[in-house]
Amino acid sequence: MESRIQRVQDKMKAMGLTQMMVSDPKSIWYLTGVDVEPYERLFTFLVRADGNHVFFLNRLYNVAQTGFEECWFSDTDDSIGLMAGKVDEGPLGIDKEWKAGFLIPLMERKPGMKPVLASDCVDDCRAVKDEAEKAKMREASRINDEVNRLASEYVREGMTEKQVAAFIDAAFLERGCSGCSFSTIVSFGAHAADPHHEPDDTALRAGDCVLIDMGCVKDRYCSDMTRTFYCRTADPEQTKIHDLVREANEKAEAIIRPGVRFCDIDAAARDHITAAGYGAYFNHRLGHFIGQTDHEKGDVSSANTRLTEPGMIFSIEPGVYLPGKFGVRVEDLVMVTEDGCELLNHEDKHWRIVG
Repeated sequence: MESRIQRVQDKMKAMGLTQMMVSDPKSIWYLTGVDVEPYERLFTFLVRADGNHVFFLNRLYNVAQTGFEECWFSDTDDSIGLMAGKVDEGPLGIDKEWKAGFLIPLMERKPGMKPVLASDCVDDCRAVKDEAEKAKMREASRINDEVNRLASEYVREGMTEKQVAAFIDAAFLERGCSGCSFSTIVSFGAHAADPHHEPDDTALRAGDCVLIDMGCVKDRYCSDMTRTFYCRTADPEQTKIHDLVREANEKAEAIIRPGVRFCDIDAAARDHITAAGYGAYFNHRLGHFIGQTDHEKGDVSSANTRLTEPGMIFSIEPGVYLPGKFGVRVEDLVMVTEDGCELLNHEDKHWRIVG
């Protein structure tokens, strides 16, 4: 935890900040190990350049000694006044999660305090996973691979999307996961042309594609993968599109190593799909960062010129979506290593028949 706080302090220094208020509960856990779900109540951690960090804690929270200065209050106390007494005049870094209902009253109490959006001080640190986080991400993806394989064996003609999604969700819980990292997507046939389709009572028919986008949360860390199958048979157009999307996925993964621009990774997949005449049907970015939440700050897109660094973990998920017909997406998580990348998903990506 100390090394994580030091990394945040280094980034604060680069921004000219001597203090930052962290309010995202996941970022607070990342920095301190203190796990609180505050709901509507105030819960923040003040990171200071001088090392005199301060926790602001409601007495309702069941928190053991934190090892930091603690500023306790009850629901009826003037918590903002207590906070104002601990915050210095001048710039105060804040993260993107802090509610205006807390920030604005603090600004009124401290007119000499200037809020500065400083989320990157924490988010950029969270983007580069340490060894403990890498191990947890590998395990979450191992479980995801296993359950994806079981789901492909389970699905049968006549089943509904909801049935398959429920099977996946239950399998995660059976393997010690706390739940899903997002609502499981199971899409049959034309529904797969909607990248974020929600499972319904549609029954699977022979000839339908079966798109499954799934992820679990294990020991706080998320997984995410997509595979696309076909029920009993697949026509030439379906297999051609699937091969195209898989190739785009593999082309992008092949160039990942430290120092590569994210926009170039996106282009490796997008240009392949565009050259085949389907660029208009690949209508989203290539990937997103992932960790404690399924979508963390950072993406793999044409607009992101940032360079990859060892320890970053993100998705590679090209897709082609033909309205009224079908859709294909093939998604892996990848981790940048010192000299290349490690695939966290190992389930076969080629098209195959199920059901």
